[in-house]
Amino acid sequence: MAVKASDLFIQALENEGVEYIFGVPGEENLDLLESIRTSTIKLILTRHEQGAAFMAATYGRLTGKVGVCLATLGPGATNFVTPAAYAYLGAFPMMMITGQKPIKKSKQGRFQIIDVVNTFDPITKFAKQIVNGNTIPALVREAFRLALEEKPGPVLLELPEDIAEEEVSDPHIIPSTRPAIPNCSESAIVDAAQMIREAKLPLLLVGAGANRKRVIDELSAFVRDTGIFFCNTQMGKGVIEKNSDHYVGTCALSDGDYVHCALDRADLVINVGHDVVEKPPFFMEHGGKKVIHLNYNSADVDEVYFPQLELIGDIGNTLGRLKSVVGSLADRDFSYFERVRDEVHAHISEGADDPRFPMIPQRIVADVRKAMPADGIIALDNGMYKIWFARNYRTQMSNTVLLDNALATMGAGLPSAMMAAMLYPERSVMAVCGDGGFMMNSQELETAVRLGLNLVVLIIDDASYGMIRWKQGQAGFEDYGLEFGNPDFVKYAEAYGAKGHRIEATEDFVPTLTRCFEEGGVHLVDAPVDYSENKRVLLDELGERVCLL
Repeated sequence: MAVKASDLFIQALENEGVEYIFGVPGEENLDLLESIRTSTIKLILTRHEQGAAFMAATYGRLTGKVGVCLATLGPGATNFVTPAAYAYLGAFPMMMITGQKPIKKSKQGRFQIIDVVNTFDPITKFAKQIVNGNTIPALVREAFRLALEEKPGPVLLELPEDIAEEEVSDPHIIPSTRPAIPNCSESAIVDAAQMIREAKLPLLLVGAGANRKRVIDELSAFVRDTGIFFCNTQMGKGVIEKNSDHYVGTCALSDGDYVHCALDRADLVINVGHDVVEKPPFFMEHGGKKVIHLNYNSADVDEVYFPQLELIGDIGNTLGRLKSVVGSLADRDFSYFERVRDEVHAHISEGADDPRFPMIPQRIVADVRKAMPADGIIALDNGMYKIWFARNYRTQMSNTVLLDNALATMGAGLPSAMMAAMLYPERSVMAVCGDGGFMMNSQELETAVRLGLNLVVLIIDDASYGMIRWKQGQAGFEDYGLEFGNPDFVKYAEAYGAKGHRIEATEDFVPTLTRCFEEGGVHLVDAPVDYSENKRVLLDELGERVCLL
């Protein structure tokens, strides 16, 4: 029985368990769009291809399944470039589907035509043009396999207009399978346990590669049962539940923060999920601390990272087996890590009740924490505030802070929060954006309203590109070229059918956030910020106080 190729494509996606396709269709996608209409898959129409792909990437991040997004050829496809890089570096499984002009015969010359496949080849795990409808089931299956295989990431399939409409005879859908992950060897487990038992001050470091749904329980159990102390990188934040007394802190700065004291003093670092997309929180030296590299893949060795032992395989399985061999570390004197932990807690608590207005970052972070329930999710865009939230915001449950410290792109915070709100409608979800990053994809407010999401969008307003302005000052340059004007954000929100709020007194901040969550729907909260604390706390004071430890 013959099947139209576009129908076969959607059947293959249904076979993979696809629930949503996020996108902005074009003329070249019309056959595929009609196939979606009659399928079980729901189309989520966005206002820009970036918003669609950021949502798809976040779907992959939160569910561990492949998020799917759709665009047309040319400019539609190129608008996927930044989200593709975001998913590629961040290890988020995502499939991009793009259209193309007919490839067998065309009368339109080169109109809108670029080489999409080769454009995306450096920032995807797999990019392929479909030239025959019969190959669709195999290509979709292979693309999904590669998107999910460690290290997860984006894939792309280009479906030309004439291929989408052709008839495929005797089609066969290939059954979906999850990629197998090898397990670490027993001898490596035994060697690692011996290194840990012989270490005087071992420390666990959680990196980006450990931020997988299947790892969370085993990591938390490893800390609980061994009693080891731990810290994390920015993208490892929230993997282990942070109500543990053994949490030292987050490595939010490159160096010089309190957490780096613990890393410097440790004689063994168990580096779980190390990923070179993040700035390294420590450098190895010959004759210095030992390092165990525990990850899905082997280490990228260089002059500052050359682990003495590698545990390669499924992280969760490795930790579970290692825990049973290591046993309890109750005989260790972890008093130094306790001291660092207490210093970190005292430092991030400073300014939490500061009454100044505009609010200082410490007060903003502390008040957001007060307003958010334990299972509430914040999705951070990229800017100066991301460092403050990474350092100061204490998570109480895993995967309740979504941040990007890999591509670190602006404009992703709002779509990411929208995806979280779609997946977890019963939970409080907040996008935390700077005014610069928010305006890069602010049009997606209409999408959020149309979808009926419960979402609070917090804009931290300094009328400038604050992170670059801070770096400009650090480098000794004049304050120049980074300030801008903003729209009236309250009216802007209302124009989309959302509700807008402007914070005009510090004491009004928490009550406003609380009312927004209680009322439901889409709310935008404009909160002016005083960034004068950046230099005093993150530069001047840290260096002096760390030396006291």
